[in-house]
Amino acid sequence: MPELEGVLVVNAILFAIGVLGVLTRRNAVLILMSLELMLNAVSLNMVAFAVYGHVEFENFTGIVFALFIIVIAAAEVALALGIVVRTFRTRATANVDEINLLKW
Repeated sequence: MPELEGVLVVNAILFAIGVLGVLTRRNAVLILMSLELMLNAVSLNMVAFAVYGHVEFENFTGIVFALFIIVIAAAEVALALGIVVRTFRTRATANVDEINLLKW
């Protein structure tokens, strides 16, 4: 089994790639993919802390939090992709700079 520090470094790299993707991308679908990468890195951290923190596996708090993060990520993707598809049909673009649909 790998060390906890190695798992945390990999998760930090995944989270940093997600943050970089959110800050640099202009396409709404790519921004959503970067957000999913960030949420997956956080859920992997929760599972890593649950596995390395308790040897007896009596406390499943980290794993339960990871399941909640996965459920929230699935709901976020369903809602956000619906919004992106709707704005793409009306505006013919997925570029977040050109979408000013919610402005009066």
